[in-house]
Amino acid sequence: MTRVLLTDDQPLVRHGLRVLITDRPGLEVAGEAANGEEAVRLAAQLAPDVVVMDIRMPGMDGIEATRRITAGSGTPPKVLILTTFDDDEYVYGALRAGASGFLVKDMDMDQLIAAIEVVAAGDALIAPGVTRRLIAEFAARPGISPPPPRPVAGITVREREVLILVGRGLSNGEIAARLHISMATAKAHVSRLLTKLDARDRVQLVILAYELGLVTPTWGQGRG
Repeated sequence: MTRVLLTDDQPLVRHGLRVLITDRPGLEVAGEAANGEEAVRLAAQLAPDVVVMDIRMPGMDGIEATRRITAGSGTPPKVLILTTFDDDEYVYGALRAGASGFLVKDMDMDQLIAAIEVVAAGDALIAPGVTRRLIAEFAARPGISPPPPRPVAGITVREREVLILVGRGLSNGEIAARLHISMATAKAHVSRLLTKLDARDRVQLVILAYELGLVTPTWGQGRG
């Protein structure tokens, strides 16, 4: 059973998520928090598998709460950020704080449940189009210029190609098709990149690809 902690300052949002999760076999709601402070306390107390976290809340926001939760001892829960791209400029910071991915509040409910299940299984699930929008939004901010490409020590030429495609938001299947390799090979390359670059999950690979200058906002302008 995957236990989920819901964190949002709007009771109606929490109620909707609770109903959705309760109806899904294999998932249960461990608790609810109305702000970051409560989320940090309940995460330590209830030890959920996944925390669904809003960003903008009174008091401690979702970014600081995510940082504290993921920095906990033992095996901390995975954190999925709730966001609305139009007004949340802190998504990148949330991922840097340790979130395993993020959900768009107006996404299909089945997709939301699938995201919780995949992240609970140890992967980081971010829809390719959402990843492109994230990097494009971040890179387009005033005063921020894409970094120049830099060499990445310890990885092969093929792994560098895979890292670029991960940074562009491609799934393992899309990477396999693009490079004319099997799905298993694509997955193996991603796994080796996680190990070699000491990245916690796929989200960190996306961030690293941007910070190393391997991807630029030009491919994200379609707002996929």
